Amino acid sequence: MDVELENRDPPVEVETVGNEVAPSEPSEVNQDEYAYLDATGFTSERFKIEIKNLPKYYGISELKKLLNKKLNLATSKIKIMDRGCPFIFVCFRGEPERQNAIKAVNGYSWKGKTLTAVEAKPSPDPLVKRRREAERDPMEVIKKRKTVEESVTSLAYLSYDYQIKQKQSEMQNILVKFSDEVWKNCPNLRPYVEAQRKEYEGMICPLEEIRRSPKIDGYRNKCEFSIGKNSQGEVTIGFRMGAYCKGVVEVEGIANLKHISDKMKGSVQLFEEFVRASKYEPYSAELYTGHFRLLTVRTSSATGQVMVIVGFHPQQLTADELKDLKSSIVDCLTSEKAKQIGISSVYFEPMEKKTSGSEERPMEHLSGDTHIVEEIHGLKFRISPKAFFQINTPGTEVLYQSAIDMASTDDKTTILDICCGTGTIGLCFARHCKQVFGVEIIDQAIEDAKHNAELNDVKNCNFFAGNADDLIMSLVRKANVQEGEKLVAIVDPPRAGLHVRSITQLRNARGLNRLIYVSCSPKSALKNWFDLVRPASKTLRGSPFVAKKAIAVDLFPHTPHTELMILFEREPDTDAEGAVTTVDN
Repeated sequence: MDVELENRDPPVEVETVGNEVAPSEPSEVNQDEYAYLDATGFTSERFKIEIKNLPKYYGISELKKLLNKKLNLATSKIKIMDRGCPFIFVCFRGEPERQNAIKAVNGYSWKGKTLTAVEAKPSPDPLVKRRREAERDPMEVIKKRKTVEESVTSLAYLSYDYQIKQKQSEMQNILVKFSDEVWKNCPNLRPYVEAQRKEYEGMICPLEEIRRSPKIDGYRNKCEFSIGKNSQGEVTIGFRMGAYCKGVVEVEGIANLKHISDKMKGSVQLFEEFVRASKYEPYSAELYTGHFRLLTVRTSSATGQVMVIVGFHPQQLTADELKDLKSSIVDCLTSEKAKQIGISSVYFEPMEKKTSGSEERPMEHLSGDTHIVEEIHGLKFRISPKAFFQINTPGTEVLYQSAIDMASTDDKTTILDICCGTGTIGLCFARHCKQVFGVEIIDQAIEDAKHNAELNDVKNCNFFAGNADDLIMSLVRKANVQEGEKLVAIVDPPRAGLHVRSITQLRNARGLNRLIYVSCSPKSALKNWFDLVRPASKTLRGSPFVAKKAIAVDLFPHTPHTELMILFEREPDTDAEGAVTTVDN
């Protein structure tokens, strides 16, 4: 079962979530907007419903649990619209399943809202629709078309001083919105919120001056480049100019993009020449034919290393054909030109069309190093192909130092690093505190974190693989914080934020009186922030936090994205003896 979601990193492409779908493997281009429904004899788009009157705040996992477990529905795809949107679309595998879903959902009460469900018409193929629009009015389509620079680096035309000024203003607006939400939904906090607003220009807490990125151009250390054809039909490696649901499949080149380094551009150019000379075509999102899909490039500013990951759809190629292809990829990416660029690691990633219940095929290491190494605050970090690592290394040093300053740690402080990834934040904190406990759901990331601790001879960090929703209380107990000691949580979740269960555990953990929330998508974090500060309830039994201070850090020059950190504090909560305790969820 698929859910259309956002990625962790701020996107370098313009992708929007809508209710349209890509066609199901048509064998040839068809100008009928609904031809794809009959292309293979089956598509769940036929059996779609619209669920209306959803609550303003809910988690994706909560929604999946409601539909698939509580209501026992066999959903095929859940199509989330904009966050906070009161309706969604859900697809099923057949008409009986759709009708059963309508009966189950209609009139169901969830989070104070009575849901309604109706049949939804299938969406027209957006690419065919766009072609028809172009036939009717070619000039109008040309007018709407953006350049790759406008799509990917929409602020690059502004001076950096003005970009910073604009981002500071946007972060202030988000904090004003946060204070509005608290005032509206927490009547008992209104006097406090009103006093804060008067003092801090409508915000619930002070916002310090935004921290600038030390590097403005060429700062990205990772990019995922699409392999396709540009508007002239030439094989191109770069960025899709939009999503298929907007009728866009063209890929445009990256030569003029300011935020991409010369090493990365050189890697792309080298492999683009290889693909153009290859007998294999780029993958077609429209026809589901072709092979080359994605080129991921990771770089290290510390060592100059470059990792290249080739995403390839094997289609029906034989084992011998794939072996020959991989050999030719290695020849290209280990050539003298590749060595001059700094390419030191080559991977091959099979990328087939996902089906329900299918597992991803593992990456294959083809040549060179298995990892690259980056440095932050004098510490070395091993980066594996799929590991999360902040995409602006110099900016990350500013971000982490700001978090360290904000946390006010000492040798009696224990850090809980929630969503720790490869341990970068925790290891940077290690020299400033007593001990660090990190948790991350991705096993490979935890292996990297443990390796990074050994690599830097850091003895006071412990990392655990698992879901933060289940492990936060266990880590609080492991910390065994005593009277006179402090427990501080650093939360750096994916763009969608933390699951409500994690927020519940953080709220319920007595002795956890300081929390720093780091978000690369502050608008998406509003629900988490609100749950931290709203009054105690049967679920959120711990005392509420208070937003004390916010700092924005610009990790993404030339784009609208900004990291925002908020320091939350609450009064210490102790038992009769004064020892820190926990409440099981």
